[in-house]
Amino acid sequence: MQLTDEMLYKTLKEAENIAIVGASNNPERASNGIMKFLMKNNYNCFPVNPNENEVLGVKAYKTLSEVPEKIDIVDVFRRSEAAADIVREAAALNPGFIWLQENVYSEEAESIASGKNIPIIMDKCIFKELLRLKVLD
Repeated sequence: MQLTDEMLYKTLKEAENIAIVGASNNPERASNGIMKFLMKNNYNCFPVNPNENEVLGVKAYKTLSEVPEKIDIVDVFRRSEAAADIVREAAALNPGFIWLQENVYSEEAESIASGKNIPIIMDKCIFKELLRLKVLD
């Protein structure tokens, strides 16, 4: 599925709940800064990291399936090698969208998402796209 700017804008504008896979308390990690930015812009963020109890004051979950809300976007901050397994887990929850951050790319992950009719974007930064598409008021 070819994603247009209009589709991305609509997805980012309408999303409420974003699972941040690989969220970290380390302020030097991109996941930390982007989660902070998303929360500041009224997105409900659900950090997913088995090594964290909470991130930025928000309860962290060991797996995506533990997140108690319907997930609009699964935002993945993990290496490309882990992407297929994460997307497989995410696809079982039928999120609205799967987002693989910059430098994260996996043909297998793309195939899994496409097979479940879940839009996926790879190798793009959600923060940069929010700014580029002027989603935030």
